[in-house]
Amino acid sequence: MEKVLIANRGEIALRILEAAREEGLSTVAVFSEPERGALHVREAPEAVCIGPADPARSYLSIPTLMAACEVTGADALHPGYGFLSESAELAEICAAHGITFVGPPQEVLRLCGDKVAAKERVAHAGVPV
Repeated sequence: MEKVLIANRGEIALRILEAAREEGLSTVAVFSEPERGALHVREAPEAVCIGPADPARSYLSIPTLMAACEVTGADALHPGYGFLSESAELAEICAAHGITFVGPPQEVLRLCGDKVAAKERVAHAGVPV
């Protein structure tokens, strides 16, 4: 992992930028059209517009995020929190594109998306539920 695309905005993007910098990683911020001058964009060494203000067409668009990784040469994607941070689909698509998903493995995300199965799994492991 050398270059991380931060697929979020605001304070969380700033925190990820700082942590990545401390680890010696390059970063790419993403932004929607009206956020061009946002602090996380100004602080990032590289930034790319991912579309209009509508999150469904920018921050929540997996094809758009994959294209942003390709265009910038990012080999990792950090979803931050909210948006796509719990998306097993995003983790799976990242893996298919050779991009490291910075977060839990897709299997864990998929399991946690099914609360009944997750509860059964932890009970089977001996964790009181």
